[in-house]
Amino acid sequence: MTQNQQGQMHENMHTGPVPPQMNHGGHEIFDVHEVLGCAIAGLNQFTLLRQHVQDPELITMMDRQFHFMQEEYNITLDCFKSGQDPMKPTQKYMMKQDNDFVYGLKQSQPKKPIQSASEISDEIISGFMLSAHKTSATAKTMAALETTNPVVRRVLADSVPNCIEMAYEVSIYQNKHHYYQVPQLAEQDTMAIVNSFTPSSVQPGGMNN
Repeated sequence: MTQNQQGQMHENMHTGPVPPQMNHGGHEIFDVHEVLGCAIAGLNQFTLLRQHVQDPELITMMDRQFHFMQEEYNITLDCFKSGQDPMKPTQKYMMKQDNDFVYGLKQSQPKKPIQSASEISDEIISGFMLSAHKTSATAKTMAALETTNPVVRRVLADSVPNCIEMAYEVSIYQNKHHYYQVPQLAEQDTMAIVNSFTPSSVQPGGMNN
């Protein structure tokens, strides 16, 4: 590194109080930019696909999730732009589905990409919804790990469980309609793996004894 580069780096370092709007690290800027972009893409998908939904139950779920996602987007954008607490705190998404999964595989036609837009179905649409939530959960988790602004970090971290909850709700809906099948190991294999671990009994400082 040349003396000129070292001097430039020193000039860019903040030595005094940082204004709230600038209380963001470089990684944070790029990662939150990705989060907001993913949020817009998800909302756009919901908007474009809603007119093609056939099942009233899926329409209700899509609308409820869309409004929640839109509010979370606005909250994240608010604190990212201001660097301070948003006007409204992060809410907790509560799914409407029960949590009963049907295990096992049912014979079905092999899946393949559609050939035209006329083949769009509730199975495909709910798959887009699930993918949007998974993408958002990943992006928010990665961003929260790199975020220096405490408010933005908290908002991102608090919103990850909501992505998980919405994804879980969609997966249960898909499972009920045999779009999302869940294979299960034989009982003997399941119990062998479940019982292959035991609780830790090491006491604080025990490793030094």
